[in-house]
Amino acid sequence: MHIDLPLAELRTFHYDEPEPADFDDFWRRTLAEQEAHPLDPVITKVESELSTVDVYDIEFGGYDGARVKGWLIRPAGASGPLPAVVEYIGYGGGRGLPIESLAYASAGFAHFVMDTRGQGSTWRTGETPDPVETPPAQPGHLTRGILDPERYYYRRLYIDAYRFVDVAKGVEGVDRDRVVATGRSQGGALSVAVGGLRDDLAWLAPQVTFLSAFRRALRVTEQGPLGELKRWLAIHRTKAAQAFDTLGYFDAVYFARRGRAPASFCVGLADLIAPPSSVFAGHNDYAGEKRMTVWEFNGHEGGGPEDQLRVIREVRAL
Repeated sequence: MHIDLPLAELRTFHYDEPEPADFDDFWRRTLAEQEAHPLDPVITKVESELSTVDVYDIEFGGYDGARVKGWLIRPAGASGPLPAVVEYIGYGGGRGLPIESLAYASAGFAHFVMDTRGQGSTWRTGETPDPVETPPAQPGHLTRGILDPERYYYRRLYIDAYRFVDVAKGVEGVDRDRVVATGRSQGGALSVAVGGLRDDLAWLAPQVTFLSAFRRALRVTEQGPLGELKRWLAIHRTKAAQAFDTLGYFDAVYFARRGRAPASFCVGLADLIAPPSSVFAGHNDYAGEKRMTVWEFNGHEGGGPEDQLRVIREVRAL
């Protein structure tokens, strides 16, 4: 079941909602404010019962210095320099257990998996709290602080993601010139955001990107986290314009317009969580070299393991 525009129209679709006039100033100021908080990474080898990989617990200073967790998983005994895959997790999930993230280390890479603050109780475990209180919101995270971009949940998460790249680049044995960012759904949006905020990534691999072209996505579906947004807008009906103003600072499309690293996107034409036109909106406006893999008969799972194999092949070619 294809639920959106025909493929030929998707390939030329552009999201026509204007971005905030001060988008760049907002993010320059946000990044500048975070310089006052030390990264202070603590990386500790842990026992994982896995013999083919070495596993390290990571803790670092994220947004406002709050401590954020992560994993480093690398081939056992490897000395490097290794290419690094920085991975961000989909909505509701956390870093999980190391045994759930073996593909990239098994391929010979240093694999950095960032925990997702406040998440990790839906489909995979997490350990990082989000200590910031927010006004009334739907269950979940998409509407937390949605009336104020300064306090919106994703301001904190995007900065965590940005700083996690700095952690990866500072680890001994990592090839700083071969650091790539990837993720699925929410994680795909985080990789696009990081790619739009910095110019030192070798490659991006956003998969079935969520948090993209919000107004368009809501016209196509209200399943998954978009349902949270739809319900919030239905209850706080007089505040819809203010909410969309906030979302504009966090829309993956606008970060894509600033991305420079080569990027490989993917989309499922039957995706009711991140509808195809919202995914193509980011791809079509991406400023750097790009390509799109289309999974004609798949939904939000995209290419599943085929997407991981695609990342492995691309990283090896760097």
